[in-house]
Amino acid sequence: MEGLGNRILSIASVFLYALLSNKVLLIHETDDLVDLFCEPFPGASWVIPKDFPIKDLRNFHLGNWQSYGVMLEKHSISSNATIPKESLPPFVYAHLQHDYDTHLDRLFFCSDDQSVLRKVNWILIRTDNYFLPGLFMIPDYDDELRRMFPNRETVFHHLGRYLFHPSNTVWGMIIRYHESYLAKAKERVGVQIRTFSWAPIPSDALFDQVIRCSQDGNILPAINPNETQSPSLGEPTVSKAVLVVSLHYEYYEKMKNMYYEHSTVTGETVGIYQPTHEGHQQTEKQSHNQKALAEIWLLSFSDVLITTSVSTFGYVSNGLAGLKPWVYRP
Repeated sequence: MEGLGNRILSIASVFLYALLSNKVLLIHETDDLVDLFCEPFPGASWVIPKDFPIKDLRNFHLGNWQSYGVMLEKHSISSNATIPKESLPPFVYAHLQHDYDTHLDRLFFCSDDQSVLRKVNWILIRTDNYFLPGLFMIPDYDDELRRMFPNRETVFHHLGRYLFHPSNTVWGMIIRYHESYLAKAKERVGVQIRTFSWAPIPSDALFDQVIRCSQDGNILPAINPNETQSPSLGEPTVSKAVLVVSLHYEYYEKMKNMYYEHSTVTGETVGIYQPTHEGHQQTEKQSHNQKALAEIWLLSFSDVLITTSVSTFGYVSNGLAGLKPWVYRP
């Protein structure tokens, strides 16, 4: 099961596609997504109703006989843009997962195929990626996209802030933590650290990389390793609150000890905070996802962000913030 970052980016992509194709967005809300988001559409629900006629939504996958790619291959549907709506099936499955490996599935992003799909009442989409940029390659949608988003870099910022308002439960977590630890700081720095099994790196090496990035970019001050600078009794020059978001505890602990045991060369005070350290991704758990969403939004309140490349968690945080982050590559 994909993490929350992937799912948020996927929903945003499908929502924009729904707008462009004059459809409504309904999501398959599994138990682990309950009480994460507010309903984004006033007077209506975006959750697929229990009496939805198409059952067993989990069974749609690569190679499903009702997928657009397979239907094209079997000639049970045509990509001829003049095909009448009456001859089309009531729904079509679009497989847009990372494993779509045939050119027929990818024809979803072609103009003639979109002319056909717009006539189908229901498009079922399974995806785990941010396919939204592909919509900008479809000429039929170009004018509408230019009107909606004159600056393409802001697309997710606007869609995300409209769609993904936290539930009251999650918002309570956000407010309590922010007011307790971050609100009074003169500058808030978000540091998101993600490790991957396919790119192993010793924790000390990764920590050194993050610190080097933060100091080379003048985000965090260097320390006095030998304490040659006398501590000031007056008001500190700047107070920085650093929010560390990671599944692991050791990066927070090392950074906290570094600024606790040594003064800074600038005289600034630096506070280090970490809301959770779950150890490993537990996407199937509602409570884990609620904490993850709270941390995504807490990161988005940062003045400066350092995020991990390839991490969709980091992508969502900086997208909501509307910031260009500093990105390190583990």
